[in-house]
Amino acid sequence: MRGMYRGAAFALLAALSLTACGGGDSDDNPLSGDSGDSDGKSLVVGSANFPENQLLAEIYSQALESKGLKVTRKFDIGAREVYYDQVVKGGIDVFPEYNGALLAVAVDKNSTATTTEDINAELKEKLPKSVEILDSAAAEDKDSVTVTSETAAKYDLKTLADLKPVAKDFTIGAGSEFKTRTQGGVGLKKVYGVEFGKFQPLDAGAQTTLVKLLKDNKVQAANLYTTDPAIVADKLVVLEDPKNLFSSQNVTPLVYKDAVNDKAKEALDGVSAKLTTQDLLDMMKKLVDDKEDASAVAKEWLTSAGLVS
Repeated sequence: MRGMYRGAAFALLAALSLTACGGGDSDDNPLSGDSGDSDGKSLVVGSANFPENQLLAEIYSQALESKGLKVTRKFDIGAREVYYDQVVKGGIDVFPEYNGALLAVAVDKNSTATTTEDINAELKEKLPKSVEILDSAAAEDKDSVTVTSETAAKYDLKTLADLKPVAKDFTIGAGSEFKTRTQGGVGLKKVYGVEFGKFQPLDAGAQTTLVKLLKDNKVQAANLYTTDPAIVADKLVVLEDPKNLFSSQNVTPLVYKDAVNDKAKEALDGVSAKLTTQDLLDMMKKLVDDKEDASAVAKEWLTSAGLVS
């Protein structure tokens, strides 16, 4: 899903990023600019054109700077189809990626890997020689089937498998493509034996509408992305996926080998060692609900994680 990121779900977030469309430099992006002196090489840290990825790039940037490294921020570049080649060719040195989408969209569209371990093994084998992935974080932003806490309690729902006896009486809301995808309706039936009674299609990015339908019980299950702030704000329940129907989407640094030294790798791996999905949920809530500045949110998390002082 992440390869066609999020439309209306992040329309509100886009307003927070305060960035112009396109690559952006230090003059038109408040999160951009060279942090170091004019002499010496800066590491170019890039981001895609949605606020969560910009936040991750800012976290990487500040972590690198805490090790005394110079950083040039090049945020809000665009989709993977735009930025991936820039990393491969050395125009960008560090990029916060999502390992499953990186593999399936940019590296091997025929891959069937779903677990973090299998995905990363394939990436290490198949990535161009100029780039590599570093350690993956536990943090993920991926597809889910989510229900309200009331529905979870009423039907004792904890995992996707628990839906099997009750799904026939449920309507699931999701982007229209979810119905026919393996990581969607087709896979739910094949892997878990789950068939919903009705399907309510929406535009792929209509997460705000989807959350409202779920809360109003117009749909009883929804395909939400796991770092949607509404999950925390509205106490929604993401059903566990023990059979890995939805492939892992761990936050993972993609780096240009020749530019990144051991000190930089240590800083980036340090972020991955600490970052959890709950951390992402909490930080996105601060961006969306509390309207906090992304730089401040990044610094607060790095400080709480003991990565900067």
